[in-house]
Parts: sequence; C-alpha cells; structure tokens
Amino acid sequence: MLGVRGILDWIRERLNFEVAENTRETYRRQTLHQFRDAGFVIYNDDDPGRPTNSSANNYRLNPQALSIIRLYGTLDFDEALEKYLAEAPGLRWMYQAARALTRIPVRLPGSMELTLGGGGQNVLIKQMIDDFCAYFIPGGEVLYIGDADEKLMHFDEDKLASLGVTVDKHGKLPDLVVYQKDKNWLFLMEAASTHGPVDAKRHGELQSLFAGSTAGLVYVSCFPDRPTMRKFLADLAWETEAWCASDPTHMIHLNGERFLGPYC
Repeated sequence: MLGVRGILDWIRERLNFEVAENTRETYRRQTLHQFRDAGFVIYNDDDPGRPTNSSANNYRLNPQALSIIRLYGTLDFDEALEKYLAEAPGLRWMYQAARALTRIPVRLPGSMELTLGGGGQNVLIKQMIDDFCAYFIPGGEVLYIGDADEKLMHFDEDKLASLGVTVDKHGKLPDLVVYQKDKNWLFLMEAASTHGPVDAKRHGELQSLFAGSTAGLVYVSCFPDRPTMRKFLADLAWETEAWCASDPTHMIHLNGERFLGPYC
C-alpha cells in the first residue's frame, strides 16, 4: 500500500521516469480517483474509515486486477481480461460497500436522512446538526452540508437563491448553512476539529460570498471540546460565535457590548 508520494517515488525509482513533485495533486485527481472509482485500486484497504485529510491515506492494486496484469504477454491474458471486465462492476460494489459501512447517518430537520463519510470533520458536523441546531435553531432548514469525502452532500440552491444568495457549489462554502425562518437568520457554520474556524480572513470571505443575503448572517465556529477551542481562541473573529460539542447547551459570543448585562 502506497500513498501518492510513495507512488511517485516508485515511478521514479522502478521505471526511471522523472515525475515533478508538484504533480502529486494531478496524479491524485486525474488518475487515482478514476482508478478508485473503477475498482482498479482499493483506497485505504487497511482502514476504510480513515479521514480524507489523513497523511496515512493509501492505495493498493485490486488483487483481481493484479492477477490479470501478471498474465500480460501470455496466451491466457485475453480470456482472463474478458472475464475480469465482466466481473468488474460486482468487484467495484464489493470494495465500495466496505467504505459505506463506515459512514455516519444524519437526520435533518424535516426527517430527511443522509450519510456522511466516516471520520474527519464529519463527526463534528453530525454533532452540529444534531445538537447545535436542536438547541439554537429549532425548526431550522439545513441548506448546505459539505462532506470531506463527497465535497458536496446536500445543497438547496433554490432556497439560497430565494434569500438573495447565489454561490458556486465548488467555492469556499462553510461546512454547514442553516436558515432560521422566524428570525430570518442564516447561520454560516465552520467545523474546526483541526483547522478552519471563522478567523478574520474567513469572516471576510464569507461576508463577500453571502453579500447579497436578505437574511441576517450569523457566523459560528464549532469545536469538539474546549481544549480544541483554546488552540484557536486568539484567531477567532469578533462579531462571531463559538460553540463546543462537549457543552452543547451553551455558546460563546464574541460580540462585545451587545450581550453585556447581568444574568438573573
């Protein structure tokens, strides 16, 4: 099993073919993705639930495909290849099923169900939907969910357009967008397990991206727990919110005097 860097090193050393280091992403997106979708290679066979952004992600040849490659140049190759191609759709389903078992079920307000890829930020995104929305946005409409595996899991483009927001689904959308109709608020929420809270730079990006919104914008950085939040606290933008899944009923307002006053 090799990662993309290991594959490029193998090409250089074993095939004596020079590969530029800055082509790693090209190989990953324009070759390995297609091999994976076709079932020609198996992705993270040692841990199908490994997060997409893990440095340990790897690929290995499908054993059935490897057995055909080893027959190349022999009299048995053509017949074996024909048989493999006939069976390939079933093989692809079998290996994809292992990854499906690791997915995270999510129920949206309104009883719509979908699943997110296992691991990574998606564990926190599920908590944001299940807990944050229940406590702070009851009856909210989930308009967008980003999935690290799929890049786009749920996108209500028409509803966003009705709120004056036209965005490129391939752009830098927040991890979760939820609309609260009774207050006409649009919550722009970032999952920050390891990176990506709403700092000043991200705040400016989101302001620009949602500039046409007829709903008020609420920016929320979401963390799994307080120790994780402390790592990013100095970077959080003013006039935003911070929430920890470990303390789901409370929220921190970085809004100055707006919420200043005694608690009864």
